[in-house]
Amino acid sequence: MAGRLEGKRALIVGAAGRDNMGQAIARRFQAEGATVAVAGRNRDVLDDFVAQDGGIAVDCDFTDKASIDAMVADTAARLGGIDIALNATGWGLLKPFLDTTAEELDAMVALQLKGPFHFLQALIPVMADQGGGSIIQISSATATIMFHDHDAYMATKAGTDHLVRSVANQFGDRGIRVNSVSPGLTDTPMTAAAGAVPGIFDAFVKAYPLGRYGTTTDVAAACVWLASDECFMTGENLQVNGGLCLRGNPSKADIEASVAAAMAQQR
Repeated sequence: MAGRLEGKRALIVGAAGRDNMGQAIARRFQAEGATVAVAGRNRDVLDDFVAQDGGIAVDCDFTDKASIDAMVADTAARLGGIDIALNATGWGLLKPFLDTTAEELDAMVALQLKGPFHFLQALIPVMADQGGGSIIQISSATATIMFHDHDAYMATKAGTDHLVRSVANQFGDRGIRVNSVSPGLTDTPMTAAAGAVPGIFDAFVKAYPLGRYGTTTDVAAACVWLASDECFMTGENLQVNGGLCLRGNPSKADIEASVAAAMAQQR
């Protein structure tokens, strides 16, 4: 039986971390029949992925427009086009609002707002010339709901959500769909250090109506649908977070109390 993405050519940026969200999505796309290009700054990790799972590796510094342009052009040339493009880059800065430096804000904007802007600029002509495609931006539940000490991250993710709507509105008549996906807390290498602290994840679980936080498998499944020809959606943000936005993230006090309770039980 053919997969849902059979014959599709996919570019996934943010797949240069071992077993991160980008790699999980790339593997799921491949399982559904797509030919995948994985991109990022860590070439050794990308090459290891390709050696094990197949596809092609493409270098990219997502904070540099020239590098993004070159990545898209290289991928389109090597795959013969790009039907699906997904951005899973991100930097989980946790810093109080008043302590966030100008340098940190510039770095966050470069990666999480300017990078997606330039990515879309590079992709639109390629997809328009071939008759369309699907573009997916990995956003965050925190673009909608609050989380303490996460201001620069939240602001840039919210900005890309509105960018998605704007570009979807302008280029739908060229057959191009643009959507975003908003996970909440997700079990990834980036959250592993926090999860090692007793009680932290317990505080989050209470905030999820479905009774658990997310996995990369959850996110990848949603992305397959958005990437497939079955999807009649554009300019939307898909909340793939177990209902977290119905309640909101735990407060800093909730997390501290949960950690204290877990530590007390271990004594």
